Amino acid sequence: MHRMAGTRFIQWLNLLVFALVMLKTEGVDVGITFVQGAVAKGAVCLDGSPPAYHWDKGFGAGINNWLVHFEGGGWCNNVTTCRSRTKTRLGSSKLMDKEIAFSGILSRFQKFNPDFYNWNRIKVRYCDGASFTGDVAAINPANNLHFRGARVWRAVIEDLLSKGMKDAKNAILSGCSAGGLTSILHCDSFRSLVPVGAKVKCLADAGYFINVNDVSGAQHIQEFYSQVVATHGSAKNLPSSCTSKMRPGLCFFPQNMAEHIQTPIFFVNAAYDSWQIKNILAPGVADPHGTWHDCKLNVKKCSPNQIKTMQDFRLQFLSALSKAGTSSSKGLFIDSCYAHCQTEMQETWLRDDSPVLGKTTISKAVGDWYYDRSPFQKIDCPYPCNPTCHNRIFDPHEHPEL
Repeated sequence: MHRMAGTRFIQWLNLLVFALVMLKTEGVDVGITFVQGAVAKGAVCLDGSPPAYHWDKGFGAGINNWLVHFEGGGWCNNVTTCRSRTKTRLGSSKLMDKEIAFSGILSRFQKFNPDFYNWNRIKVRYCDGASFTGDVAAINPANNLHFRGARVWRAVIEDLLSKGMKDAKNAILSGCSAGGLTSILHCDSFRSLVPVGAKVKCLADAGYFINVNDVSGAQHIQEFYSQVVATHGSAKNLPSSCTSKMRPGLCFFPQNMAEHIQTPIFFVNAAYDSWQIKNILAPGVADPHGTWHDCKLNVKKCSPNQIKTMQDFRLQFLSALSKAGTSSSKGLFIDSCYAHCQTEMQETWLRDDSPVLGKTTISKAVGDWYYDRSPFQKIDCPYPCNPTCHNRIFDPHEHPEL
């Protein structure tokens, strides 16, 4: 009897170890690199600490290929919100994890990332609060905040160039959320910094934030972005093709500047982007009675009226997206999922049950487009038509809002 129980326990233990090994192969921990030389250039996080990235080196045929992926994490729009960020990894490299797991587009395994697994894959940490656009020379001693995101951008790229990216044959600038916006705003700048002979493209995952009124009718996100740009002194680092025509805060919206991007770019976005629904369409300030609370946490809990409002949001999103232009060099994977950031997570990038459009995963769509095997511009039918979606369900205790 004891022997049977012992055998069962060993079998159970083996299963557990196997499960953990399988989980581990989906994400591999990669150590942090601090850009120490950046401090002398004033290229620092909000608290004055050095910028940082994680680098999993390329190998084999991918040794001269570079994927530079920028982390997301919202923005800070005034001294109060920026000071609060300095107490987190989003404002200080002193508080960043020394190792993070690479999966999805950052995976080193061919099975999970067939087109980019052997590239140099870098994840740049986000600690400036303005999608790497800020540059205020003066530092107010009362708060000691450093608004230097644009300097961080340049220091990180220059550091990577010195470590081998100057010999790049292929390069991609990518990012998720606020990092996806970084890849849109800096796409042509990246192209200009990487060697002329390299094949360079950009990828924005969940970075196409749109300028729409919230459910109360207020211009919440427009006001917020204007404050971000003013606080961080971002205007001079936004595309002049846009700032010459409109207020700088409006040039933080891709719909007002993406048509001028010369470098090929791919937009991966959910038409019902969960962050935008929660923070742009129905932010807490626009919903004082919390009627959107349950809906924002789980799309299945939305009322028919809320679904209708979200369908209207989708149409506004598609209209804003159309302003980026229809050049075949642009890629589109716009699914009808309630999701945010789909390239870094293995389950949505490439797995047996990943979301598909036209029977194509995000991984295949991006790879085919990058290598010019075939263009990809697909927009999903409206919710709830796509059964392959991984719709996010949020923990009510983890619900950051603008």
